[in-house]
Amino acid sequence: MKNPFPVPISDATPLFRVAPDITGLQIVMVNVYFISQNHDGETVWYLVDAGLGDCADRIKKAAELTFGRESAPAGILLTHGHFDHIGALNQLAQHWDVPVYAHPLEIPYLTGQSAYPPPDPTVGGGSLAAVAALYPKKPITLDRPPRPYPADGRIPDLDGWEVIDTPGHSPGHVSFFRQHDKVLIAGDAFITVKQESLRAVVQQRQEVHGPPAYFTCDWSAAQQSVATLTALQPEVAACGHGKPMQGIELQNQLNYLNTHFSAVAIPPRGRYVGHPAQADASGVISVPPARPSTTQRWVLAGLALAGAALLARSRRK
Repeated sequence: MKNPFPVPISDATPLFRVAPDITGLQIVMVNVYFISQNHDGETVWYLVDAGLGDCADRIKKAAELTFGRESAPAGILLTHGHFDHIGALNQLAQHWDVPVYAHPLEIPYLTGQSAYPPPDPTVGGGSLAAVAALYPKKPITLDRPPRPYPADGRIPDLDGWEVIDTPGHSPGHVSFFRQHDKVLIAGDAFITVKQESLRAVVQQRQEVHGPPAYFTCDWSAAQQSVATLTALQPEVAACGHGKPMQGIELQNQLNYLNTHFSAVAIPPRGRYVGHPAQADASGVISVPPARPSTTQRWVLAGLALAGAALLARSRRK
């Protein structure tokens, strides 16, 4: 999609248009979105997700450019609470003095109760996946407890928008859908770039992919979530990673992902393949044991051989 803003906030974080009342902001490798709606001459808007750490100023500048200097959102809507979607959350919620909304199964990771299931660096096959063990996974503690989304799936003052449960990538992941023009904000339920690959992220080639593999903790649920979103037949999809896609290209690629999810999205093996993490409203209950990578296996084998050699030497002495 063509960027309608002739002057980006910075070369690294251009604004882009998703729909007439939806603007996106790319921050390094992740997107945040601004959804607005007019009510009796007043503009009500929400921020969707809060990007990486140290990006609060960029998000505030984008909001000022889009809505005016003194404008504040009605709230912050979270698709989920992974580190790259909540980096500036506390700072922005304090600055604007607004509520944060999240699915009940995400709240433990926003209130210090529980860490997310550990990422799996053995899946995905790219350099960004290989270093996933270094990504933050500890919970944050918001100064003000987040609010759960309303049980009817509606968002206050955003007529026509619906919260869609799309778990799998995280226990309480959600997406947002507007039926009348079939606009979808999918978070990381599926994405439009191969997020595991640094080259793909730099090039930002538009392709529908499954959720980032290294953080996906329940592949069966993730597959069902893609099926749920495919059935909506979105005309426009804006995701947590990658550029927005629209029309027949989006639908064809999303249908292909849905039909071939087991082959093209689920890794052949991995920590959570066939063994999902278990979580409830209190946080993580259990996770399967880690599966060592090939490198890790060689290291472990080397340590075992060294230990055996030391033991044999001590016995000889």
